[in-house]
Parts: sequence; C-alpha cells; structure tokens
Amino acid sequence: MKQTDPRHNVAPAIYSRRDMLRYCANGFGMLGLAALLQEESAAAPGSPLLAKEGVGGGASGSPLAVRSPMYTPRAKRVIFLFMSGGPSHVDTFDPKPRLSRDSGKPLPFAKPTLERTKTGNLLGSPWAFRKHGQSGTEVSELFPHLAGCVDDICLLRGMVADNINHNGACLQMNTGEQAFSRPSLGSWLTYGLGSENQNLPGFIVISPAQPAQGAPLWTSSFLPAAYQGTLVSNLNDPIVDLKNPEEGLPEQRAQLDTLRQLNEIHRHGREEDSRLSGRIASFELAFRMQREAPEAFDVESESAETKKLYGLDEKHTETFGKQCLMARRLVERGVRFVQVYHTQTAKRSSCQLWDQHGSLREELPLNCGATDKPIAGLLNDLKGRGLLEDTLVVWGGEFGRTPTAENNNGREHHPFGFSMWMAGGGVKGGLAYGNTDEFGWHAVENKVHVHDLHATILHLMGIDHTKLTYRYGGRDYRLTDVYGNVVHDILA
Repeated sequence: MKQTDPRHNVAPAIYSRRDMLRYCANGFGMLGLAALLQEESAAAPGSPLLAKEGVGGGASGSPLAVRSPMYTPRAKRVIFLFMSGGPSHVDTFDPKPRLSRDSGKPLPFAKPTLERTKTGNLLGSPWAFRKHGQSGTEVSELFPHLAGCVDDICLLRGMVADNINHNGACLQMNTGEQAFSRPSLGSWLTYGLGSENQNLPGFIVISPAQPAQGAPLWTSSFLPAAYQGTLVSNLNDPIVDLKNPEEGLPEQRAQLDTLRQLNEIHRHGREEDSRLSGRIASFELAFRMQREAPEAFDVESESAETKKLYGLDEKHTETFGKQCLMARRLVERGVRFVQVYHTQTAKRSSCQLWDQHGSLREELPLNCGATDKPIAGLLNDLKGRGLLEDTLVVWGGEFGRTPTAENNNGREHHPFGFSMWMAGGGVKGGLAYGNTDEFGWHAVENKVHVHDLHATILHLMGIDHTKLTYRYGGRDYRLTDVYGNVVHDILA
C-alpha cells in the first residue's frame, strides 16, 4: 500500500529526505535527525547556549530584536570608516624623522624573504607632521581638520595583519578570515545584539563603488541571512524601488499577509533554511522601511550649517561628506552598525582608492582632502549631539604602505606595522598607542593584531568575543576564531 503524506492527504510523487525519515521505519530516523538539528541550532539566537552566555533571543521573535549584552557596554553602535586600498601610515599618522633623514638610502635591515613587489630605497614622507591638541599628538598636514579632533582620537600605531594582498587583507579586516567565507563584523554584532530600530536594517553598508572583494566583506555567511549588510551605493536614491507607485500601504499589507501564509505553507515540514527565512523577513522589513527609510536617508533635510560641516558644499568633499552624514543619521535612528567605504572621489571611482603604488604625491592628498573635513565633521557632530560617548568610530584600511619606495613615487602593501584609530564609544581620546620602528616597517611596541581589534570592538559593545559563537559544520565559530585579546590599555 502506498504511503500518503498526512499533511495534504495526497500521495506525493517524490518524498523529501525529511519525509522519508518521518514516515519510514515508524519514524525512527527522525530521532537521529532531531539530535543533529538540535546541535546545529545550539548557538542560534534565543537558544539555551546563547541565553546562558548572555545573548538571549529577543522576545518578539524577530532576528533583529534587541538582545541584552553580556555586560554593560561602553558603545551601543559602530561606524567603521574603511579606506579601501591601504592608507600610508608614514604619511598620515605615524611620523618618522629617521625615515625622512635617511630618505634615498637603503633599508638598513633585511626585507622579508618573500616580497610581493620589489621596492627600492627609503622614501621619507613629503608632508610635515605637527603636534595638535592638549595631547600633542602628531598628525600629517594632509589632515588639517581631523588634527583638531586628536583629543577625541585613540591612535593605534602598532597594528599588524597577516595578508599582503588586498583581497585576503580586506577579508581579514572585515570578517576575521583571510580566505574562506565568514560572517562579517557587522553581521556578528547584529547577531549578538540585534538592532534598536526594527524599521531599518541593523547593518548598513554605504559604498558608491565596490571595494576589493565586494559583498563578501559584509556577508552573513553561515549566520542567518537576516544579519547580512544592506548595501547603499546610490547616494541620491539609497534604497531602490522602496515605494510601490501602484499600491497603497493597506493593499501592500494584505498582499504581504497572503504571501507570508503561502511561504509558511512552503516552509512547513522542511529543514530550516535561513535564506528562505531571511527572504520572508526582508519583505516585512521593506514594508516597514517605506515609512522610515526615506526620512532616515534624507540628508537634504539637514541645515545648511550641518551640510557645510560635512563638506557637502564643496565638490571634492561632497561624496564622502554625504556618506558620513548618512552614517550619523542612521546610527541616530538606532542602526547598530554602519560600514562606510571610501571608494569614490570627485575625480574617480576605484575599489582601491588608497592603493598608491605610484602617484603618491598626487593621489594621497586628493584622498585625504576628500575625507578629512567629512570625518572631522562626523566626529564633531556626534560629539555635539551627545552621541560620540556611546558611538564607536573606527578608521583604517586593510594594511599600511612600505617605508621604501615603489617607482620613486609610490609605496607597496605593508601589513607588518601600520596605523588605525578609534574614537568615542569608551576609548581613551588623545592617546597614541603602540609604535613601529624608527623607519615605520615593523610594529615593535604594543602590537594590535586584527583579531585584537575585533575582540576590543566586541568588548566595547558589551560582548565577550570568546562567547559569541555559532555552531556550523560541527564546530563553534566566532569572529576571532581561536585568537584575539582585548586591548584594555586603550579603554577609558
């Protein structure tokens, strides 16, 4: 006698794998499957594991519902300003008098045996450094506006990474992994904490052009799809096709309710697929965004004074100024993580704008000029609104540049020692932490690895990086893998 499917009381032509386990051998196979599924979902939001570790699921059932941190956080939200291509530390935030004195001479110690591109003699910075603020922190003349914010900035001059190529280095800085698909930093944070605004995505990426690697930098990978970044590339029309010109909100609500019922019927009895759940959730989010997103992205509603603060009144600062102003408006409205990629200036677009293998003297001032005023405006605006104290702002690229010359007017990739900075969100302002050697080649004091940076960001957000895990493929994954130490010395 042919077995029938009790859900529909019809004889299916083909059984799914789950149906076969359920209806054959009196359902004995489902016992093993249940154990496997329980193991796979042990670290999902709302599971006993996460609840025990202090990141229990939200009561609303939404994947982006606010979840409690593990301990009192110093920051509630993050803005990561990513300078795609790798900015030169010895020309921006790491002054090297010895490098300038010995410019044109050979590096007095051996370079790494494996070189990506052969470089020549030492190249001193063409730009002067001066002390600023009460802290007396030295900053390049390329950043005159940002120099006025040094007392709010914690410089990390001893950064190190593991990969000398853009793709691997960008992946590591954004996801913690150099080669394989892993969830991004923003995905981990929204997975662990949810988002304060259910009418906007919890993780938004603002990038007019594609950075190196593109979407893998903001992917949720094996985390549920609801935690992936939402890309905004058109600054004039941030969310394409947001409005339905033919149907009003009541009609759309009725359509969504019907679509949800059909999707639930389709999902019933199938293994949980986060892609399907994420797609269903995206329909609901898109509906809610029709009310709030247009206002959230409307930088034109800002005062003329605020627009000028960000440089929207000048062509060379308008693009990145608009990105930074959007970022402020988004975090102000409860978005958890905003990633801002610098990939476009008034003159050109590139996935690696800061990749000065040549034309260093021409291109680096353009990049700094395009971002200096907008970033200073962002910091001052956040501070003036009382948001900087619990908003963590991070600046940096995937690596630095060599102190030696490439083609006499450029610098090669350099992960062995470079600079980044953080501001607000519980870090010490006016601090220059760590050092490279007198030429700017090796990090030699208070090194901060990429994993340490990630561990520290999670710590400031109230999360223990060793406990924010997700079980996939039979093991517990985390952002920092098996590495990372919180840099307590920079915490306020």
